Amino acid sequence: MDHLPVFFDVRDKKVVITGGGTVAARKSDMALRAGARVVVFADELSAEFKDIEAHERFAHQPGFPTQEDVNNAVLVYGGEEDLELDGALFRMARAARTPCNVADTQQFCDFITPAILDRSPIVAAVSSSGASPILARSIKAQLETIVPPNYGDLAEWAKGFREEVAARLTDGADRRRFWEIVMDGPVAASFLAGAVTEAEAELRTTLDAEADGVSRGVRGEVYLVGAGPGDPDLLTFRALRLMQKAEVVLYDRLIGPQILNLVRRDAERIFVGKEQQNHVMPQEDISRMLVRLAKEGKRVLRLKGGDPFIFGRGGEEIEELAREGIPFQVVPGITAAAGCAAYAGIPLTHRDHAQTCIFVTAHMKKDGALDLNWDVLVRPHQTLAVYMGLSTLGALTTQLMQHGAAGDLPVAVVDNGTRPDQQVITGVLRDIAEKTMTAGLRGPSMVIIGTVVTLRENLAWFGANARRNASG
Repeated sequence: MDHLPVFFDVRDKKVVITGGGTVAARKSDMALRAGARVVVFADELSAEFKDIEAHERFAHQPGFPTQEDVNNAVLVYGGEEDLELDGALFRMARAARTPCNVADTQQFCDFITPAILDRSPIVAAVSSSGASPILARSIKAQLETIVPPNYGDLAEWAKGFREEVAARLTDGADRRRFWEIVMDGPVAASFLAGAVTEAEAELRTTLDAEADGVSRGVRGEVYLVGAGPGDPDLLTFRALRLMQKAEVVLYDRLIGPQILNLVRRDAERIFVGKEQQNHVMPQEDISRMLVRLAKEGKRVLRLKGGDPFIFGRGGEEIEELAREGIPFQVVPGITAAAGCAAYAGIPLTHRDHAQTCIFVTAHMKKDGALDLNWDVLVRPHQTLAVYMGLSTLGALTTQLMQHGAAGDLPVAVVDNGTRPDQQVITGVLRDIAEKTMTAGLRGPSMVIIGTVVTLRENLAWFGANARRNASG
């Protein structure tokens, strides 16, 4: 290591900062959040100090600090961005034996300020020892995606039980096992989901069992997670965190390898994909498998494309879990209509075109008929977003025209939306089925019908071929 990582207590201690610009404002905010008394020396303060100036532990003094000002400080930050002034400050700090840090000037630094992940009282710091601050910030940004914002609240909440736990579990190994169960199981999961009462009840039940010498271990749980339409960047932080916790994952055919690779590496993977007329596993069997695996004490991830509650049959799965008393969490995902439309440059509800947007699925019945409310679907000034409509596109467009829709009503078919191989075919009701067949689209596809499709000509942005694809 080039530097010794430490966390320095500056509560109610003096920190001197020079400069009135961006650098000084950031250092001031950081020191104040850590409890320091901050004195900033600068002729003027920039607008970035607007919210800082009112802080009771903040003081502003015009000019440059004297040796006496520096002598009784615990830390000194230089933000003048003037080599001569910053050098003078560094020499004063050396004379006072006070650690000094001058922004972006390594020869005037006794310490380095790392990239900080703040989940107080949980704090993580990442440093490159000055070699690549941008890389350190990038690593910190990745940590932001997997550490929930309310982890600090969880730590504070758990602190309130420490004395009680220590009194009932006198052996250190027993306490460590108890806190591992709490922090890696349903107690923490309930708290992070906002169910504080349930978390406390579960904690006390677990404590009773551990104190009686009957370890309950980690109870099984199911995570129903929407993975979005395909681009892994569209996953939520919560989805990523639960994907890393699960021991078993059940996934469908819409989950691409880029998303599946984000699941915990040692997790068991079970493919339960379904497509029209070809069900690898019936829905009832999937629901029963979720129950069985959870009852075995496993953390189970049910990973579904799009959003689990929009044509995803997630409601059926959690009904079965609720009947069996299995704890579960639901994480929404970006549904295909929203994701595909955005990546195709089609605003679903542009106010000049549509005041309504209807989501509908176009699965055929066993007799080959499409059973939809056609009178509602052909109303003007609305957008129709059709899920699973590629294989029935010809029947869909024919029925819409037979019920009064104009043959020149614009249509877009977004194939593999949000993914690198996204393709968009545009046309009108009377010719889109033929255009789509000629293009050889294989799906998954989203069909968007309405005059909003015409906006794509100027708004397409995703992929090098976005404009070219728009012409069909």
